[in-house]
Amino acid sequence: MAARAQKFFSTTKKGENFELKAELNSEYKEKRKEAVKKVIANMTIGKDVSSLFADVVKNMQTEDLELKKLVYLYLINYARTQPELVILAVNTFVKDTDDVNPLIRALAIRTMGLLRVERIVDYLLEPLKKGLRDEDPYVRKTAALCVAKLFDLSPAIAMDNGLVAIVQEMLSDRNPMVIANAVAALAEISGASVKKDVFVVNNTILTKLLAAINECTEWGQICILNSLATYRPNDAREAREIVERVMPRLQHANASVVMNAVKVLMVYLNYVNDEDTTKQIIRKLAPPLVTLLSSEPELQYVALRNINLILQKRPDVLNQEMRVFFTKYNDPPYVKYEKLEVIIKLASDKNVDQVLSELKEYANEVDVDFVRKSVRAIGRCAVKIDSAAEKCINVLLDLIKTKVNYVVQEAIIVIKDIFRKYPQRYEGIIPALCENLDTLDEPEAKASLIWIIGEYADRIENADELLEHFLEGFKDENALVQLQLVSAAVKLFLKKPGSAQEIVQRVLNMATQQNDNPDIRDRAYIYWRLLSSNPQAAKAVVLAEKPPIEADTATVSESLLDELIQNIATLASVYHKSPSLLGGTAVDVSAVRGETTLEMDAEEPEVDARSVAQQVNAAVGGGIENLLDLDFGGPITTATPTSGGAGLTPQKSNIDDLLGLMDSGPGPSTPPYGTPTASGGFGGFNFGSSLGGGSGPSFSFPKTSLLTSADAQGLELQGTFSRKNGQPYLELTFGNRSGAPMSDFAIQFNVNSFGVAPAAALQVPSPLGPGATVDVSLPLNTSGGVQRMEPVNLLQIAVKNNVGVYYFSISIPIHVLFGNDGGAGAFGSRWGDFALSSQQFTIQGLGGVQDLAGKLRRNGVVVAQQPNPTTFQVTAQTINGEFVVAELNISSGSGVAVTAKAKNADLIPLFQQSLEGILRS
Repeated sequence: MAARAQKFFSTTKKGENFELKAELNSEYKEKRKEAVKKVIANMTIGKDVSSLFADVVKNMQTEDLELKKLVYLYLINYARTQPELVILAVNTFVKDTDDVNPLIRALAIRTMGLLRVERIVDYLLEPLKKGLRDEDPYVRKTAALCVAKLFDLSPAIAMDNGLVAIVQEMLSDRNPMVIANAVAALAEISGASVKKDVFVVNNTILTKLLAAINECTEWGQICILNSLATYRPNDAREAREIVERVMPRLQHANASVVMNAVKVLMVYLNYVNDEDTTKQIIRKLAPPLVTLLSSEPELQYVALRNINLILQKRPDVLNQEMRVFFTKYNDPPYVKYEKLEVIIKLASDKNVDQVLSELKEYANEVDVDFVRKSVRAIGRCAVKIDSAAEKCINVLLDLIKTKVNYVVQEAIIVIKDIFRKYPQRYEGIIPALCENLDTLDEPEAKASLIWIIGEYADRIENADELLEHFLEGFKDENALVQLQLVSAAVKLFLKKPGSAQEIVQRVLNMATQQNDNPDIRDRAYIYWRLLSSNPQAAKAVVLAEKPPIEADTATVSESLLDELIQNIATLASVYHKSPSLLGGTAVDVSAVRGETTLEMDAEEPEVDARSVAQQVNAAVGGGIENLLDLDFGGPITTATPTSGGAGLTPQKSNIDDLLGLMDSGPGPSTPPYGTPTASGGFGGFNFGSSLGGGSGPSFSFPKTSLLTSADAQGLELQGTFSRKNGQPYLELTFGNRSGAPMSDFAIQFNVNSFGVAPAAALQVPSPLGPGATVDVSLPLNTSGGVQRMEPVNLLQIAVKNNVGVYYFSISIPIHVLFGNDGGAGAFGSRWGDFALSSQQFTIQGLGGVQDLAGKLRRNGVVVAQQPNPTTFQVTAQTINGEFVVAELNISSGSGVAVTAKAKNADLIPLFQQSLEGILRS
């Protein structure tokens, strides 16, 4: 039986990859080519064919361009997972960059730039330099983009080897496509570089760009138009000349070219002071925008979102083109909604009849959401155009007569806005509204009608009966409705005291005794106190004249609008968000509103501190929400440091200010830790002072004030950093200057550049009595969250006790983090690593350098070698693995010339600060 089973399940097939491997090594070229195609097909559908890496790479050396492209495609896909095997292909890449065929040369450079493997950078440099100088423009334009890819992988190498400078020179190339690619590469590099002067359009570059724009491909024109939008013309004449050169792009067949040309013209309108020229530009902008509305729905949507911004900036651009924005029966909902917004922006005295007729038709459609927005749009027209208000009211009354539930409710909501805009003008329609009392089931519609009843209680004979209708289900109503009922009952009482006393008593009782919502209870208590203590004051407050509302057709705030105009035809203009917010969590910093309605007397939303923190983090990169994990239960306050501390600047104690403080860094009153003082010292640090023996360096710094009792509710805190036997510590002195004992102390570090965090819990003897002071040593490690800070060595710390939570920031000297083993044996290999960032500096005015090696060792710096008495080769490695290697040369006994190298270039300035302090001690 077993034998039969074994025979049944046995097979000679060894799997598809085995068969592909055999075909890839076939002696027949066509068979190998077909095998590579099968490998690419498997890779495309997600199968793992990485085991065939070596066999596929063998086929790189071929004259067949198609096969070579397939192999390169495979390499790009698997280079990251097989970085050690990519080296096998390097020789072929280098050989291909010298091929007589420019297509192969360009293909090799392009592929090497896409491999994204640091180990291949060494081999890419020389071929890339040759490619940038190649006689064929196709190779040059490909190499220009490759520089941008290399900069993304290793900015220092791209800058130090002059590649970026060569690309800058290519802006003067004779070939327009090379210029376009150079513009694209430099724009990408400029966006990612700390230095923002990598690509600046000047008069010389401007001339080249304008000459190249007519001969570029669509993609090249887009890149050049983007760069022109950043240029600021010297005068109106230059602006007009640029506009004339860009205007023909409005007739291009590509929608993206058209939108980028529109962007340039919108920007340059700010610099053209000639009224005739301005009118001419505006007249030219309308036809291309209208043409875009004949495209497929997705393009229509993008165009409409950009048109929305353009009309907010220049309302007269499309004032003669209203009809093209009327919706079609087959338009998708998202296009209909955007067209509706544009219609509202274009509505005026001249076309309002046409607009209202169209909106009334929309209100009879079957799409409920679109009908609601159409009814609301009628109300917005009434608020925007005074002369059309009565026409809008009549249209709304006609819609109410249809008795369609959702139409009636939306109409009541917008009529409330019209009453706010035009008080005491259209009260005659109130009976028609009240007839629909029983059909209302949406909170906003109920609240709107209750507001109308309360506002016009003295003119509605049965106002008390109408309110009674709503009071029957007070407990089950939405909070918005309950708030309006409380306000309306009080208004009714103040206007008709005799008939409404029972109602107001009943409402206030239910709102204060049978309601858990603090906003409703608080409002009821305030009204109760006003009515019982001073009815005249209550009347002056509750029945005060309300300012009429104004039409607001703005989709974004004015401050954001200019930024979005600069980014027309990008995602920012579609989302109506600042470009800086689209790289992370989007923060709605503008008043983005799809519809304009009166905000009713409703409760304020509760502030979600974590949500606000995440938004601040997305905007400024502070990572502050980590500090909010401390659920201390006490009041949150912000502490103001004394003039001698490294803390925060004085601010108001509220959550918004608190969140804004977290990226403030050291206060301006004192230099941060590790910054040389004017007197030549090092911020008062006592470098080299021993704290005892042990296996590692030991030293400490004088303490400075971090929190003062005046701003931390009696808590006084001083602190500094130290090392004991190679272990970093935060030395703190807690003082209680209040009249009550303090307890429940805790500490938390925010994410920071080195991941510095407490290695143990904060141990403060509790309770800490009034007037008492205690010293605490908090051991540190680098197990915390990592996120780059500015400055790099900034730490943000939260301390709490039973009274409150307090925040301060402090800068940690880099050599506090130096490990016990600086990696002396690794100095040689690290020093020769050309991938490291290198900087040179000189420390002057030392007045002679004594016992240099001893000073360095006592502060955690390892002296790796000493080739001669005046030269020291040192290495310093932080406890999280970052390192700096340096060569120190003593010159004339009064100064030290230093060449420092590090993988992380941000470490070198910190190393320089620490080294200067060490040598001056």
